Amino acid sequence: MLDGYEMTVGLEIHVQLDTDTKIFCGCKNEFGAEPNNHTCPICLGLPGTLPVLNEKAVEYIVKAGLALNCEINTFSKFDRKNYFYADLPKAYQISQFDLPFCEDGHVMIQLEDGADMKIGITRIHLEEDAGKLNHAGEGIASSDSSLVDYNRVGTPLIEIVSEPDIHSPEQAIAYLKKIKSILEYIGVSDCDMSQGSMRADVNISVAPKGSDKLGTRTELKNMNSFKAIEKALKYEPKRQIKVLESGGEIIQGTLTWDDEAGKTIPMRSKEEAHDYRYFPEPDLVPVILDQEWIEGIRETLPELPDARQKRYVEELGIPEYDAMVITADREMADFFEAVVEEHNDAKAISNWIMGDFSRLLNEESITIAEVKFKPADLAKMLKLMDEGTISSKIAKTVFEEMFATGKDPDTIVEEKGLKQISDTSELEKIIDQVIADNQSALEDYRGGNKNVFGFFIGQTMKATRGKANPGMVNKILREKLEG
Repeated sequence: MLDGYEMTVGLEIHVQLDTDTKIFCGCKNEFGAEPNNHTCPICLGLPGTLPVLNEKAVEYIVKAGLALNCEINTFSKFDRKNYFYADLPKAYQISQFDLPFCEDGHVMIQLEDGADMKIGITRIHLEEDAGKLNHAGEGIASSDSSLVDYNRVGTPLIEIVSEPDIHSPEQAIAYLKKIKSILEYIGVSDCDMSQGSMRADVNISVAPKGSDKLGTRTELKNMNSFKAIEKALKYEPKRQIKVLESGGEIIQGTLTWDDEAGKTIPMRSKEEAHDYRYFPEPDLVPVILDQEWIEGIRETLPELPDARQKRYVEELGIPEYDAMVITADREMADFFEAVVEEHNDAKAISNWIMGDFSRLLNEESITIAEVKFKPADLAKMLKLMDEGTISSKIAKTVFEEMFATGKDPDTIVEEKGLKQISDTSELEKIIDQVIADNQSALEDYRGGNKNVFGFFIGQTMKATRGKANPGMVNKILREKLEG
C-alpha cells in the first residue's frame, strides 16, 4: 500500500460521559434538546460564576481508566487551555495538562488474521466539552455561516490518547471498536457516534520504512464514523507520500475530511501545547483520590469483552470468531447468554445471533433493546427444531415473524400451519404421488442418473409447502426409488 514508507497513527478519542448533569454545573446533560436550552451562567462562563466539580464524572473516568488497564493518579489537577473559537464561550476550556487522572494503559486488539496486538494508551484526562457549530452548508468547507448551540458546553468529556503503535487502517478501526466496546460494557457512555458521544482526532504521519524518527503529522478533527476514518487513513498517507516524493514537505496542520470528494482539506496550522498557554485552573482545587475509593470502583467493573470471549470459547465451546463478534456488543452478549440459559446448544444459538438476528437488526436499523421477542422465544424455536416440529427452513419463516410481531414461536407455528409433517404414512402417500407424476424422472434415476434424486426432494417439499421432515423424506424416497 505504501511502498517504502510506514504510516503511524495516533488517536485522540473524545467520549462524553453519561452523567445526569454537566461537569461543573447543574445543567442537564442530555442530547437532542432545543438549542441553547440546557445552559446557565456557569457553563456560559459569565462573570462572577465558579465551577463545582461533578463527582460522578471523576468516578467515571477512574472506571474507564481501570477498564483500560491504566495507572490511576491519586493526585490530579485541572488546567486552563486558552483558545478563541465560537463554540467556546469562556475563551478557555477547563482541561488537564500535566497531571491527568489516568496514565500508562493499554488494550489488546484482534486483527483479521487472528493475531493479537497490544496498543498503548498514553493518558486519559477529563475536561469539559465545547458547544456545537451547525453549519449552513453540507459541511464546514462549503458553508458561509454557522449557528452555535451551547447545550453541549460543559458536558463531561474524557480524552483517550493512544501511543504511536498503530500503523494501518485495520489496526486503527480495531482499536477504536475495542475502546467503544469496553466503555459501553462499563456503562460510562453510550458511545453513540451519530450523536457525537464518541469522536476521534486522527493524527497521521509517514516516514521511510526503518526510520527511527516519525514524520510530520497532520490531524483530522472530530471524526465520528468508522467508515470515514478508514477512508481518510487510506487517502492521507498517500497524499503525504506524493508531496514528499515531489520534493515538498508536510506542513503540520489540522485537516477536515470531505467524504463526498473523498479527500482531506486543510483548515488551519496546528497549534502546539505552548500556543494554548496552559496554567493551573485557579477556581478548582487539586483532586486527591483515596486508594480505597479507587479499589471500590474496580470491584464494580463487569466482566469485560476479552474475559467474556475467553469464557465463551472455554466453557460454551463456540469458535473464537463467534465469541469475538458476540462479545463486542454487550447487549448482544447479554441476549446470547439469556438464550443459552434456556437452551443448551450455544453453537446453534450463536449461528442465529450472528446470522438472521444481526441481519434483521441492520435491515430495520434498531437496537437489541427494541427487539420485540424475548430470548426465551428464540430458545423455544430452537427446541421446536430439535423436536422435529419445524424444519430449519420453516424456522427462518418463524424467526422473521417473531422479529416482526413479537409473537412466541408456538403461536406462529399454530396460526400459520407450519408444523412439520413427520407422519410416515402421510409422507409415503405424498411421495407415491410425486413419483407417479414423474415417471420419466423415475426412469432416469433407475437408469443411473442419481442427480434426479434432488429433483424428487424438491417436488416433495413443493407438494408439502416446505413442511415435510427433510430427513424422513430423504429416507422414504431412497427406499421407494431403489425398490
